[in-house]
Amino acid sequence: MQFETGIQYLDSGLKSALRGMRIESTYVGLTSENVMGFDKVGYQRKEIVNSSFAQFMGADALSTVVDDKVGRLVATSHPLDFALAQKGYFQIKGSEGIKMTRDGRFKLDKEGNLLSLDGEKVLSNVGTPIKLSIIPENIKDIKVNADGVITVLDSANNKMVKVATLGVVNADGLLVMHPEVKQGYNEHSNVSLQDEFMGMMGPLRNYDANRQMFMIENSVLSKTISQLGATS
Repeated sequence: MQFETGIQYLDSGLKSALRGMRIESTYVGLTSENVMGFDKVGYQRKEIVNSSFAQFMGADALSTVVDDKVGRLVATSHPLDFALAQKGYFQIKGSEGIKMTRDGRFKLDKEGNLLSLDGEKVLSNVGTPIKLSIIPENIKDIKVNADGVITVLDSANNKMVKVATLGVVNADGLLVMHPEVKQGYNEHSNVSLQDEFMGMMGPLRNYDANRQMFMIENSVLSKTISQLGATS
């Protein structure tokens, strides 16, 4: 007596070709998004995680992860431009709640609130909005050290006064103790255009191969249907 077990998966060539084109289109779409984000401050490259079931489930089996490597640091002349030389995120609070960002281009309002370019409040390491108790006449009198400690010059006493500490957290929301904040810098994306264009070649070739297979299968199927109709 012999027992045979196993799983058999039967699928038409048309479905397989369509599924393959959808998968490769997803790859190309994400690569295009990375290319578009090349010049965006704080943009982090995204990459696709390919599940072992993608062959059967198609694009629904794909997921994306964020590449959290530090991007290109570029010096600016603005004292309220901050960049992180370590992995981590600034915390800002707006109408939609608390968000994390690598974009450290901040500004001050008339009340001394530290805001993002979109007007959202920048949070401290204790989770409260940062508000300067002393509003300097010159924003160059605002200093931030590598640990994110903000100090302002008190012109009356000619002393630097601590205001708050920037709330820098990791992807899990835990505080980063030594974020290596760089004042007067912007962090551009961590996207390499050369790598993105080279990585796009494989999906484009695979897409074209699946497209050719679809056209062949469709032609054969149409011919078969036509012959069946002629003999009936």
